[in-house]
Amino acid sequence: MPASLPDDLDQSHFPGLSRIGALLADPGRAAMLWALMDGSARPAGELTLIAGLSPSAASAHLARLTDGGLLALEVRGRHRYFRIASPDIAASIEALANVAQATAPQRPVPRPARTVPVEMRYARTCYDHMAGELAVRVFERMVGHGMLTLRGDTLDATPEGATRFADWGIEVDALQTRRRRFACTCPDWSERRPHLGGALGAALLDAWTTQGWVERTERPRILRITPTGHRHFDGFLAA
Repeated sequence: MPASLPDDLDQSHFPGLSRIGALLADPGRAAMLWALMDGSARPAGELTLIAGLSPSAASAHLARLTDGGLLALEVRGRHRYFRIASPDIAASIEALANVAQATAPQRPVPRPARTVPVEMRYARTCYDHMAGELAVRVFERMVGHGMLTLRGDTLDATPEGATRFADWGIEVDALQTRRRRFACTCPDWSERRPHLGGALGAALLDAWTTQGWVERTERPRILRITPTGHRHFDGFLAA
């Protein structure tokens, strides 16, 4: 029989860790989760093809991920669509990808993952906000310019920052009243430096998309920076 845990290591002290680990351990389930990291909702059939599984096996895996709270199910007519259940879960998956890159046997010293395709490394979605090299540089400039104050992984907007965000069509006060975390650092798995997450990160990507600076592409997660966007981002980073 397996040895029982000592009293001071009772599972109530780390509830659910082994359960979540088991959900992520299967390559097929991991592939489906990673495919949904662009913030989309995808039908079961598409996720089945992505994971390279039989329909019955995929159905069982999707049921486990949904029952385990990692995926949310949306029923549209006769079709079932799945998405990442919450921004916190997406941020956790991104953080685990960062750990996986840093601890890979071929990379004993953590460094940016230069084997990542250039387009994905430069600008991509991380659930509902922007990630990649450009996002990391923009976030560092926001902190350096005093637009955001950083305490641990929690961020607050300064009055100067609130004014600049308003110029981009974002009302900081409205975002701060939402139930979702206003702003936080999110580990970037390709750059090994954080980018901006939370409600503010999502609002920025929405604003930049509306203003025509950023476009979504047909390739999952990859973002295209338009000529107008390059001018604005270059000006912001050079200021």
